[in-house]
Amino acid sequence: MGYETLIVIVFILGYTAITIEHSLKIDKLVPALLMMALAWAFTAFGIDSFTGWFDSHSHKMMEGFSLLNHDEKLHTLESTLLHHFGKTCEILIFLIGAMTIVEIIDHFDGFSTIKKYIKTDSKRKLLWIVSGLAFILSAIIDNLTATIVLITILRKLIPDSETRIWYAGLIVLAANAGGAWSPIGDVTTTMLWMGQRVSTVKLIEYLIMPSFLCMAIPLIIASFLPVFKGTFQMPEEDGEQNKMGPTMLYLGLIMIVFVPIFKTITHLPPYVGMMLSLGVVAFIAELISNRQFSMTSVTNQEELDHTDVHHVKSPTLKALAKIELPSILFFLGILMTVASLESLGLIFQFGQDVQAVMDNKYFVLLLGVGSAIIDNVPLVAASMGMFDMNTFVMDDHIWHFIAYAAGTGGSMLIIGSAAGVVAMGMEKISFFWYLKNITWLALIGYIIGAVFFILLYH
Repeated sequence: MGYETLIVIVFILGYTAITIEHSLKIDKLVPALLMMALAWAFTAFGIDSFTGWFDSHSHKMMEGFSLLNHDEKLHTLESTLLHHFGKTCEILIFLIGAMTIVEIIDHFDGFSTIKKYIKTDSKRKLLWIVSGLAFILSAIIDNLTATIVLITILRKLIPDSETRIWYAGLIVLAANAGGAWSPIGDVTTTMLWMGQRVSTVKLIEYLIMPSFLCMAIPLIIASFLPVFKGTFQMPEEDGEQNKMGPTMLYLGLIMIVFVPIFKTITHLPPYVGMMLSLGVVAFIAELISNRQFSMTSVTNQEELDHTDVHHVKSPTLKALAKIELPSILFFLGILMTVASLESLGLIFQFGQDVQAVMDNKYFVLLLGVGSAIIDNVPLVAASMGMFDMNTFVMDDHIWHFIAYAAGTGGSMLIIGSAAGVVAMGMEKISFFWYLKNITWLALIGYIIGAVFFILLYH
């Protein structure tokens, strides 16, 4: 058995373990990290037996690789590994920055400000309001966070869980649609943006209408369902809101939106702009917290003497402690595993074979359906290595269609997107309830958006 076959088997077994993580009761980051390490280990062991190597810098197969000696091949492996690790870390640092800003906003209870915009007792109007907010918010703070925020707000508005899961299902659909047309709305669009496949302006220009249709058509249909007829009772306001909440919400959102602008102006990688935005938000948060802390009387001075005061009051440290590090490590494992398959030329060759037998638009349509079954991150990572960058240049429509398909296709199953998985956990939505009640709506929206894109741009 060759080392290439071993690496493919490791990927298949690892990915199977990720897909059935709930049955195995092992977090998906574990198989992701294991298959990353094993894939690169087998690559190192079999370096002398490989006849081809994919040059990630020039996006084509390397000429004369088989003629290199052992040390030269090892040097090529090390430089390729460093290249992929650097590109992966750009994405991860970007995500850490965005997650931390969101947690700082939440520290000041900033998201409860959104509740003030909901002034209706009509179930149908509420559906459109929360879905519209999901569509817009997910484009700014990503679809996962937007889903968490809106379901949390929804819990304060609708106590009945059987009614609320309908709203939650359509919030997932709207959040995924909203994340597809923004470079910071979904991990996959962020990958395409940072990988120089799409630009901010063109991504928004080409995908905002297909994404809107993907959300709006299912909402129009759902508006006529019995569950969204009638009114609901708006509960009483509970507790006093943090006075700085609105300020931190608007500041955080503005600074996240500033990141693509910073990239356009400076041409620096997006994570640099995200670090600048995080620095500004954290600085303001620390100033506010220090001021509030100095004005608050401390009752137990002895307890304070044995505590690091800065750690007690720092919103930045609290935010960093709350970010989803398991997700970051999962992305590291997945992206670096796919990078090993790309380095051997397996993904590029697969892409060439697919293009020989199938039109690209049909392949991307199937990729979107596939993203409902398996995670869209490795699918997009693989697709980025399948198409020759010398043919499919930046802002070629194939990249925008991949962004749309991978971003919205996951809505067809509750396990098909991060937003769906978190909604499943928060509202105890069963797989089969979603399959029966929401999947057909998501499928209609996905097809209509895709047809609109194909007719307009192909």
